Amino acid sequence: MSFKDYQSVYAMLCQTVNKYPNQSAYRWFDENVKSYSVTWKQYHDQVKDVAKSLIALGVDHGDKVNIISYTCYRWVLTDMAIMSIGGATVGIYQSNLPKDCAYIINHSDAVVVFAEDQVQLAKLMEIRDEIPAVRKVILFNGETHGNDWAISFSEFLKLGREISDSELNKRTAAPQPNDVAGIIYTSGTTGVPKGAVLTHDNITFTAQSVLQSAPLNDREEMFMFLPLAHVFARSCSYAAILVANRTTFARSINTLLEDFKMAAPHWFVSVPRIFEKIHTKVISGVEAKGGVTEKIFNWACRVGTEVSRCKVYKIPIPLSISIKYIIARKLVFGKIHEALGGNVKWCISGAAPLNPEIARFFHAAGLLILEGIGMTENTSFSHANRIDNYDFGVVGTPGVGILHKIDDDGEVLIKGRNVMKEYYKMPEATSATFTKDGWLRTGDLGSIDENNVLKITGRKKDLIITSGGKNIAPSSIEGLMATSKYINQVCVIGDRCNYLSAIVTLDEQNIKDYASDNKIVYSSYEELLKHEKVVNLINEEIKKKNKELPSFETIKKITIVPEFTIENKMMTPTFKIKKNVIIDNYKGDIERMYS
Repeated sequence: MSFKDYQSVYAMLCQTVNKYPNQSAYRWFDENVKSYSVTWKQYHDQVKDVAKSLIALGVDHGDKVNIISYTCYRWVLTDMAIMSIGGATVGIYQSNLPKDCAYIINHSDAVVVFAEDQVQLAKLMEIRDEIPAVRKVILFNGETHGNDWAISFSEFLKLGREISDSELNKRTAAPQPNDVAGIIYTSGTTGVPKGAVLTHDNITFTAQSVLQSAPLNDREEMFMFLPLAHVFARSCSYAAILVANRTTFARSINTLLEDFKMAAPHWFVSVPRIFEKIHTKVISGVEAKGGVTEKIFNWACRVGTEVSRCKVYKIPIPLSISIKYIIARKLVFGKIHEALGGNVKWCISGAAPLNPEIARFFHAAGLLILEGIGMTENTSFSHANRIDNYDFGVVGTPGVGILHKIDDDGEVLIKGRNVMKEYYKMPEATSATFTKDGWLRTGDLGSIDENNVLKITGRKKDLIITSGGKNIAPSSIEGLMATSKYINQVCVIGDRCNYLSAIVTLDEQNIKDYASDNKIVYSSYEELLKHEKVVNLINEEIKKKNKELPSFETIKKITIVPEFTIENKMMTPTFKIKKNVIIDNYKGDIERMYS
């Protein structure tokens, strides 16, 4: 185990540029599917151009700069330029409402904002009087049409032409390891978002720990579609810089399947929601065809499960099973690999718990999902399964150079150079998230086995204590219920009650297909959700899943509601449900389930 003490994130980039100047670094596609790419040298040159323009705008060492945009090349370009001259990047989710943007802009003391397009500019114009410290808004895409406050990206780049190389070099030499590189605001599942202050050392250490913990190889391809406003995507992108992997950007969440095929990545990072969607789509498609197709699929899954078991427990795969698996891949599993571009070796799931059954399904199909865990406060990386040492339902051993232990109350504690400096301008919250001897409180409940593998059993804040005194972690129950092809999202309720209930959303396409097959007449999707046959169907699905649970963890009653989304404020931009918002919104329905 060895770590290099980089002076800054920019110094880490320069190392890669010097080693692989002409190797492709980033690639993206326009709306016409035309491909664009830059080499590491070209990227470095563009970083310097953006940095000069930031200097021309008066961005000083320690200044904060916001980026409000979907994941794209100009996001990573601008981020690196900001950090290179000692500024701090503060990302904002492009889905945030104007008032949420105003809070982060003001709380972070930002002086400049980069906005993706006219949609984001319109948000900023709406709150312009509320964010007086912002000197300029720069559009990634489009023109500003004479707006005196905003300029286009091409106009922005012209500003730096008068800045000399010597002045730039002076600024890029200034940042130190403990200087602030970015402030990452938590997605706010409960309460006001808090800004985790991450230093250059936090980022460069984490990139090295990821590289020593995951099978990253140079000249490979990473596919990026998660929001860069979240630290999970950022940490993986910094690791890709360190190992000189090319990053290809998705055009949008809506074009993922097409973009996967074009990108043909070797690895990618995702949240469980994406794997759940793929799993549901595969199962639904097979069941819709039925007959021979379904029989072959089920046979392939049985063969794949046997191969998966042998790999997990590191025992030889019998020759007869190996031959059957070759056939299973050709007939069934190959289609899943083709949909992901055909080159995927492994992928990482994080940000929320992944249902073990879904992980087992993909592993049986030949796609290894290495589940890990991290949080904004530890640069989104503390544990991960390894490619040569993995299991399902656990988050693996600590990253190289990171320590963990379990507190007296079962909470997982973390220590290492990946842990944040503080919460920005929130000393009381900072103090509360650390133990007296400096360990980071994660809020997760877990256990560590004899092999130093961490298993997460729940969240302290989410823990349900029934009136009978049973302690229940709802996340695993929610994950199990969501494996039904008809069920989309689940919010388990039951704190201080004598049984569990749930607020449930449905998979719209599969429910509509069910309605068509059963000749159900309806005028709207909302009406369909309340139809007696649909309610009975979902209750039967819940009963099937309940058979896999002890009696005190079974769901007794449900309420079916429309989907939880970012727009209706019931889901974070990282696809976590906001339980407090859901419970408050459906208070009357919950009361009826317990009346």
